Amino acid sequence: MLAALIAVLGTLAGVAITSAFQARAARTARQETRRTEVVAAVEVLAAAIADHRLAMWVREDLRLRGEDWTQARTESHTTRSAITAPLVRVQILLPDTASAAQAAAQAAYDLRNADNTTTLAAARDKAIRAADEFVTTSGKALAA
Repeated sequence: MLAALIAVLGTLAGVAITSAFQARAARTARQETRRTEVVAAVEVLAAAIADHRLAMWVREDLRLRGEDWTQARTESHTTRSAITAPLVRVQILLPDTASAAQAAAQAAYDLRNADNTTTLAAARDKAIRAADEFVTTSGKALAA
């Protein structure tokens, strides 16, 4: 009878240990999946902001030089729209970076209607710094 009791207790202990290992492995897999999802969201948003910043630079440069900027305007509308979904995704997945993400997007939007090329260049530099700050903030949030 003692042998049977020891066997049952051993089996129960084995099941408990196996369940604990499986739960830990599942939790680790979920955390890694979420981290991968967050990194991808940050990458997509950073790229969308960079694309829009470039489109706005081209658009406003053409406008300031008095050239036809109709096609560039259409392109800038497309790139601006491409920011919306990744911005929302980052704000949901990594709320600690929401203000930095919004500031980076807004800085790219602010290239619009520059008075001259000096103002345009300053706005572009500000947008680059804001995007860099967003990436830095995201890295810190992920490392925490």
